[in-house]
Order: sequence, then C-alpha cells, then structure tokens
Amino acid sequence: RKQAERLGAVVCASASVKEEGYRNRFYFVYPDGTYRFYDKHHLFSYGGENINYVAGKERVVFEWQDFRFLLLTCYDLRFPVWIRNRSDYDAIIIVANWPDSRSDVWKALLKARAIENQCYVVAANRVGEDPSCNYIGDSCVIDAKGRIVAAASSSNEEIITCELDKLSLDRFRDKFRVLDDGDVFQLSAM
Repeated sequence: RKQAERLGAVVCASASVKEEGYRNRFYFVYPDGTYRFYDKHHLFSYGGENINYVAGKERVVFEWQDFRFLLLTCYDLRFPVWIRNRSDYDAIIIVANWPDSRSDVWKALLKARAIENQCYVVAANRVGEDPSCNYIGDSCVIDAKGRIVAAASSSNEEIITCELDKLSLDRFRDKFRVLDDGDVFQLSAM
C-alpha cells in the first residue's frame, strides 16, 4: 500500500494467504490504499499445490486509467478457456514461478495469449534458485500482435517499463475483429 501511494500507481504482488486453508492470492493495490485481489484458480497438482491450497472460483478484471486488467497466476496461463477475452479486458497481468526448464513453453504461451485475446500481456516471472528449480525470469510485455515491447534480461532482477497504448489497441481491435468471432464458453464447477 505504501509503495502504491508513494508511486501514485497500481502495485501488484502475490502472496500466500491463510483463509479457509491457504490461497495463492494476487493483489491489485491502488494508490489510495484500496485493493482488490484474485485467488489463483488452476492449482499446480504436479507440484502438490492442490494439496495445500484452495482454488479461487472467480475470474476477475480490475480497471486503472482506462485499462481493464485480467489477473492471472502462473499455471493459469495454460488454460485458454479460463483466460478467453470476452471483450472485458485490455491486458493480462500474470505473476509466475515458471522454471527455466519450461522457459520455451512460458514464452510461447505468453505470445499465444496476447494474440488470441487481442490484448497486452504483462508477465513477471521469478528469478533465482531454490532446492528444486532454477528460474531465469523472461519477464516481458507483449502487445496484441505478439510483439515483445519490453523485456527483462534473463537471470537478473530488474524493473522494465513501457507504455501500453490503448488507442493503438482499440484501433487494431476495430480493424481486425477477432474477438467478435470467438466461441461462447460456459464455465461450470466440476
């Protein structure tokens, strides 16, 4: 909250939160100190996340300065039906612990999600090591045409910046109306 207020900007971060068990929670903090959050929906069973965490049930979109943001956490990236743009967002923000052994998959899915949803993808991935994995980052911002507009170097913590151009995005969407032709999916509890 202090950082958001000091910067006069939205600050996003994820944390493990104890609530009805544990939740992998992604916070969207506004400069005035208010916040919203998204609880990760797709739990990574391969890593045992489904044993210790409770899945979120709601897909959420938050607004800031004329942009609508869909929040995702890590493994959610692999599920395009959950992510499908219903003309309700302009950018995806995703935080992740994606290991370097699956770096090519990370990069391919980020570009695919940007292209198929005609949106920006703002992706922040972990760097460093733990006992089981090495993480090389590959954090980046990708535009709706799949072009990387900003990228962090591999293996280093750093801050990258760029402008998201809403006018350019709207023009592209108006000219090439892919979202109008998408299938209608209904998600239901299993």
